[in-house]
Amino acid sequence: MGSHTTFVINPAAGRGRVGQMLGRLEAAIRQYARSFDIAIAVTEFPGHAIQIAQDAPASSRVVAVGGDGTVHEVLRGIAGSDKAIGVVPIGSGNDFARMVGLHKLPLEAALRTALQATIHRVDLGLVNNRPYGASLGIGFDAAVARKALSAPTFLRGMPRYLYSMFGVLKELELPTLELIQNNQILYQGPSLLVALMNGSTYGGGIPIVPDAVPTDGLISVAVAGAFSRLGVVGILPRLIMGKHVHHPRLRFFRGTEFVVRFDRPVPAHSDGELLEPSQEYRVRVIPGGLQVVACSTRSKIDVTGNRAHLHLA
Repeated sequence: MGSHTTFVINPAAGRGRVGQMLGRLEAAIRQYARSFDIAIAVTEFPGHAIQIAQDAPASSRVVAVGGDGTVHEVLRGIAGSDKAIGVVPIGSGNDFARMVGLHKLPLEAALRTALQATIHRVDLGLVNNRPYGASLGIGFDAAVARKALSAPTFLRGMPRYLYSMFGVLKELELPTLELIQNNQILYQGPSLLVALMNGSTYGGGIPIVPDAVPTDGLISVAVAGAFSRLGVVGILPRLIMGKHVHHPRLRFFRGTEFVVRFDRPVPAHSDGELLEPSQEYRVRVIPGGLQVVACSTRSKIDVTGNRAHLHLA
C-alpha cells in the first residue's frame, strides 16, 4: 500500500456540522500529517466523493471525513481497486465506522488511525452490481428515509423520524416479497422490510442483525413479515434495543447471493443512501473485497449489550 493519503471532506455531513468545523478539520489534518504525503479535497456536490476517490493515486488511502453517505461514495470510488478506505466519523449515522470499530474515536485519534493504522480486509456487498459497505435496507425503513426528504425543515433528529414514520404508516400497504437463494424460495409473503447486511447496524446504530460479521464471506439477512400499523409501533422499541430477534414474524438467513423480488417497485437505501425503487434486487458478497484502515486485527463491537467479535484478516 502506497504512502499517499487523500482526505475527502463532506461539508454537508452531520447535518452541516462538518462544514462548520472545516477550518479546524483542515488544520488538524495538516498538523497530524506533517510527515505524510497527503491531499485534502472538499466535496462540492453529490457524487463528488466518488470522483475524488477514483482519481486518487493507485495503492493509496482515501479517507472519508463525514458520515455513512461520504463513506458510501468513497467506497464506490475505490471498489475494485487496490486503494483502501479510511474513516474519520463525524456524520449522523456512522454505521460503517461502527462496523470496523472506529465510531468512538475522537478526532485526533481518528486522524492518526487513518494515516498510520494497518490495512485489513472486510467483505464488500453488491446490490444490482452497485457496491455497498455496511447495510442494505429495502422496504419500510427506506420509505421512511424517502419521506424524511419532504419533512418540514424545522424538524430534526427523532421528531423528523417520527413525522416521517407516521406519514408512511398512514399509507402502509405491504408488498409481497420473494426471497430467493440458489433458486429456492426462502420466504414468500407480505413483508415490512428486508435488511441484507455486512455490519450489524444501520440507521445510526439500530442492531437489525446483531450477530452479523463483516469478515465471514456472507450476507446476513433479516426479513420482517406481515406487520400491522400497531405491530410496527410495537416492534420499534425492541428493534432499537436489539431485543427483536425472537419475534415470530422475523426471519433470519445467511448466504452469498440472494434475489429479493417484490410484486411492485419498493424503495431501498444502501449505507443510508437512497436508491431508485425497484421490483428486484440482486445481492451478493465479495469476500474480503474491500480494504479498510482499522485500529487492530481484532475489534469488539458492543451492540446493545451483545458482544459481536469482528476479526479483520
